[in-house]
Amino acid sequence: MDFLLLPHPTTPPRSIVSVACTLRRAGAALDLRYAIAGAPGALLLAPGTGQERTDGLWRTTCMELFVGGADEAYREYNFSPSGAWAAYAFAARRTGMAALPMVMPPRIEVRQGEDATRVSVHLPGIGTGPLRLGITAVIEETDGTKSYWALRHGGDAPDFHDPDCFVAQLPPAD
Repeated sequence: MDFLLLPHPTTPPRSIVSVACTLRRAGAALDLRYAIAGAPGALLLAPGTGQERTDGLWRTTCMELFVGGADEAYREYNFSPSGAWAAYAFAARRTGMAALPMVMPPRIEVRQGEDATRVSVHLPGIGTGPLRLGITAVIEETDGTKSYWALRHGGDAPDFHDPDCFVAQLPPAD
């Protein structure tokens, strides 16, 4: 499945022209490939911290995935180009937040090309049932410009936790 994310109208990018995501399901895992296109060198990448759980990744360039089922509960995953990641469980919109245990952490790889920065994520343990997804990204440019990208924005300010942003439907795994 291929998706094109849109910047929130109140936070336009300066040099980034597009953020796309390709998603593939592999049993209980997801493979995501984000492509951030723009002027060479415009994207601010957090310093490398390694493949470890880290809070506050959304403060700079960070790819995000929100995963919901049939009820109000959902999970939030953050993937930094530095290799750091975070995972949280919510009982409902912005309530009941708790660290989400991960048996195996996500694997994050970054490749910078002339036309785009590509962030590939292998996310194990996502489950095999039908899912509602919010695919999002916070993009910070080297000049400090921040833009907030999503499949759909639900309000006057960026809010990736808004259920209106969970518009991608993923059928059960085969």
